[in-house]
Amino acid sequence: MRTIPDALAAHLAGDATTTCQAWRVTRKDGVVLGFTDHDRDLSFDGTLYRAASGFAASEADLGEGMAASSAEVAGGFSSEAITEADLAAGRFDGSVVELYLVNWADPGQRLQLSVREIGEVTRAGCRFTAELRSLAHRLDQPQGRLYNRRCDASLGDARCQADLSGFRAVGTVVAMESRSRLRVAGLSAFATGFFDRGTLTLSGGDVAEVDGHVREEDGTATLTLWLPLERAVAADEGFSLNAGCDKSFATCKVRFGNHLNFRGFPHVPGSDFAYSYVDGERVHDGGALFS
Repeated sequence: MRTIPDALAAHLAGDATTTCQAWRVTRKDGVVLGFTDHDRDLSFDGTLYRAASGFAASEADLGEGMAASSAEVAGGFSSEAITEADLAAGRFDGSVVELYLVNWADPGQRLQLSVREIGEVTRAGCRFTAELRSLAHRLDQPQGRLYNRRCDASLGDARCQADLSGFRAVGTVVAMESRSRLRVAGLSAFATGFFDRGTLTLSGGDVAEVDGHVREEDGTATLTLWLPLERAVAADEGFSLNAGCDKSFATCKVRFGNHLNFRGFPHVPGSDFAYSYVDGERVHDGGALFS
């Protein structure tokens, strides 16, 4: 049960109140930002809560039990607080948001109403809307591993352990054909398709997933991206590019020589095999299904 501090309870019981809402946002990189819907800045617990940030909260339904609840907060981009580039780069994904009810005439009188996490963020023009999920949503997330033929590790991480030193290239952008297509130089030593599903990191810090890599006859290459870039890329901007992996056992063994660390289950038969019947044409001798 939430207990309202005596001073704040007495203020709320009065004929007139001077209350507002304040949000403290803690990003995963440790950056802490404060916002309030009051018309003046507030400060408490070492955090400055900026006014005139354009923040506005939706109604939120709270109920008993473990069901995950959600709300929304909307606002405009501010060069001092939240920028469109920050949201596009995912710097606010998974941030913890603490919501307070504050007596702006005496910020010492306050009550923490909820603690939530930022979920889906949508942008439209110069405004954004962020979903605020209750911490109970974590109970809906899958736990443990799934038995799947394909690997569930990320290429080069601690579970994969693949040495990517020979599977990385650096180059420069020749031209930006569209937000989803870049013509680049520096990949002439690599065959077409080598960087399919790879990761592109521009010198400006932008990271994008590569859909396809086509080697051109003039020594350049065309990269097709899964999602369009958020900004225009100038010619001669540098980049680094890591090879991709389709998560199959064959690719892990042939391309990376890392089959001993494969984190999938290639010998698990598919549902079509598991539920099939003996028809005299297939061999069921207990031998390996995958070599």
